[in-house]
Amino acid sequence: MEVESSGLVRFENVGMRYGRGPEVLRDVNFHLEAGSFHFLTGASGAGKSSLLKLLYLAHRPSRGIVTLFGQDLTAAGRAALPGLRRRIGVVFQDFRLIAHLSAFDNVALPLRILGLREEAVQAQVAELLAWVGLGDHLAARPATLSGGEQQRVAIARAVIGRPQLLLADEPTGNVDPDLAQRLMHLFLELNRLGTTIVIATHDEHLVAGTGRPVLRLAGGELRLLPLPHEAR
Repeated sequence: MEVESSGLVRFENVGMRYGRGPEVLRDVNFHLEAGSFHFLTGASGAGKSSLLKLLYLAHRPSRGIVTLFGQDLTAAGRAALPGLRRRIGVVFQDFRLIAHLSAFDNVALPLRILGLREEAVQAQVAELLAWVGLGDHLAARPATLSGGEQQRVAIARAVIGRPQLLLADEPTGNVDPDLAQRLMHLFLELNRLGTTIVIATHDEHLVAGTGRPVLRLAGGELRLLPLPHEAR
């Protein structure tokens, strides 16, 4: 399976294994066009999280070629990775918030790393946290927040810098349906502004409601499902 594109992301015959175990991904081939939006689906254990790890540079493939932002990652040295990672926003399933920082400072971190003026940081972070319903929790530390609230902080942190590529692992798994739709609106708006988005999810209703293409993993292999109008 191959998705025609200009190649912001490109996988060619990619395999991945952990240690000496069996391949969890095999012969994965796809292209993602800049500005595209795809869902990534599949049963538990199908390899969704492993594919995301390759995309956010937490692992290298066991074989094959991964190209990201036009750079062959199999040939890239360690020194190149931090710069590439700064162009990627990630919503982890386990949140990975910094425990000693407030919700505000967790979300502000990407902007401060980029060197934005503090006045701009203050305004942008406060506005986004208010939009996701956490305007009254700016000073709260992660341990005092519910799972759904931590999820919203994690999403705000991932999108605050308008990354070129946004990867989200079950980003609506800890929130109610109404808030899930509000967060999806945020992702769709970010996509409209040019961010390439991949969302891994089990939520079929979420997938069906957007009309966006679906990448399905099964048995470590990837295929592109037809859009609903293409299937009729």
